[in-house]
Amino acid sequence: MDAAEQRTAAKQHGFEQMKTTTLKAVQQFAQATPDAIAIEGDEIHLSYSALLSEVESVNRYFQSRGFNCIALLMDNSPAWVVFDLAAQMAAITLVPLPPFFTSNQIQHSLADAGAEVLISDQTAPLSALLPHARPRPIPKVAGQSCWQVTLPTASHNRPMLHNIAKVTYTSGTTGTPKGVCLTQTAMDSVANSLKRAIGITAHERHLVLLPLAVLLENVGGIYTPLLAGGRCLIPKLSRAGIMGATELNAGKMIDAIRHAEANTIILLPQMLQALTHEMQRGAPLPEKLRFIAVGGAPVSQRLLNEATSQGLPVYEGYGLSECGSVVAVNTPERHRPGSVGKVLPHIAIKFSDEGEILLAGTLFKGYLNHSPRSDEWYPSGDLGHLDSDGYLYLTGRKKSCFITSFGRNVAPEWVEKELTQHPAINQAVVFGEARPYNIAIIVPHSTDNRSLKRIEAAISEANQQLPDYAQVSDWLFADEPFTIANQQLTATGRARREQIWQHYNEHIDQRYHQHGATAERSQHAIL
Repeated sequence: MDAAEQRTAAKQHGFEQMKTTTLKAVQQFAQATPDAIAIEGDEIHLSYSALLSEVESVNRYFQSRGFNCIALLMDNSPAWVVFDLAAQMAAITLVPLPPFFTSNQIQHSLADAGAEVLISDQTAPLSALLPHARPRPIPKVAGQSCWQVTLPTASHNRPMLHNIAKVTYTSGTTGTPKGVCLTQTAMDSVANSLKRAIGITAHERHLVLLPLAVLLENVGGIYTPLLAGGRCLIPKLSRAGIMGATELNAGKMIDAIRHAEANTIILLPQMLQALTHEMQRGAPLPEKLRFIAVGGAPVSQRLLNEATSQGLPVYEGYGLSECGSVVAVNTPERHRPGSVGKVLPHIAIKFSDEGEILLAGTLFKGYLNHSPRSDEWYPSGDLGHLDSDGYLYLTGRKKSCFITSFGRNVAPEWVEKELTQHPAINQAVVFGEARPYNIAIIVPHSTDNRSLKRIEAAISEANQQLPDYAQVSDWLFADEPFTIANQQLTATGRARREQIWQHYNEHIDQRYHQHGATAERSQHAIL
């Protein structure tokens, strides 16, 4: 073990000595501050003592049925949190199902996990998913009616579910969800790291805006405040402005933030963009906000600068489901624009010869129904580096890197980030595998920016920051923005490159064919 690894080991040992579990924290606050509000929903408030009572009741219900693995398909509510904590208390596996999953993705997840029962706050989704099943009511949880459906016994074994607290499914860049197996220790390690890094206290009010089935909100928005004895405000998604899988009502979101007097929130890049746009149109700044974490997908520096100029306390972070969500984050005390912050103490980091980020520490156990992890270091698939002060920078995805016909390696995310820093460009995806130059698919920031000259100027400005082999020599207007609805964007805002390529490859090939290897850099086309 070299000196750097010894320091990392010592840091992690000290961190292990300081951390506690979310469930233990709830039990402690139920004794120390029993009347303090832990969970606030649309129609019910739960003190720490009331929350613990609800959790113990559901735990007894789970134990009496002998469940080993349950799936949860619910809107955001205090009941969601009760089910989560009760599963921890009962030492059974919880499978949260995101509301934006398609029916096929949900069916796959249920079969893959071998869940014995599916619990929901509505009967309609259960009947639609399982038309031959009969939803049965269960005792009210946190004042909310819920139903369950018994699922067919799984035909496969579930060796990975031993000591697994949660299987979180992430669709990533493909349509088939993959189950990430996490221990409660791993998730609580992340929450303890966040609590200390952000400085969460018992007086903090965190507003939940993302679906609780999203691990980032589950860990950062529930576990972290509860560890500090703080308050989690959990409106239904529609009241927070989240309308289905792809629509966002920014006005409702701002109203929810202001009404909740929230101190902290977590946003995806698209949500931050909508919030910033509303601020630019004159919406008043939510006065109580002190920390907005933004992540889930790359964030353009232009958007971060615009948000900051409007007075929004925005801090970019980085994480992976395989790491229990957050790996690094900027904070008010440690903030370096352009980076994703400093690595949290539960994680160790190093880099491969190719620049890929390798991670160790309290990580996931493996993918469900795949061989357990055996290597200490997990290859993240992300490329990056640390600066001399320990701030982490991302430069792209290893598998999305392409090699030009001149043998140059290009990380497209690097180029795209430069493009989207310009106010005229909202989204961009770059291609150039085995080609003499790079082509970008461009989504303008607004219809007013659908101008050749404005886009040309934006690309020229970006190219000045790039070496010649990474510069964009040709571009096309996209037919429409990249969205979840057209399957060109993941739920966290990452571009689905393969789907975008399938849609535009004929147009791209035609451009290369027309221009040949000596194409003029100033030539463009509009689809």
